[in-house]
Amino acid sequence: MSSEQFKRVTEKLQELVKKYDQLKKENERLRGELIPAKERELGFLEQISNLEQKVMVLKAGTGKMDESDRKELDKRIHTYLKEIDKCISMLSE
Repeated sequence: MSSEQFKRVTEKLQELVKKYDQLKKENERLRGELIPAKERELGFLEQISNLEQKVMVLKAGTGKMDESDRKELDKRIHTYLKEIDKCISMLSE
């Protein structure tokens, strides 16, 4: 291998290392942005769930529930009752 070829390979290698470092920094920056975005998403999902529950309660209170809403409410109530029963049994142990 001539010195000219060696020089080109060395230059390309240095360029690759520089690009690798840039990509590594970009990756770290994006990861830093991702964590708060995921936290905001979880907050939004929780807020949506709370609002859906409030809508369900309002519909139940006004008596304007269709059959699917009534089934969903019954399902949620049943789930809550199961969780309450579990808590009561754990407390009585």
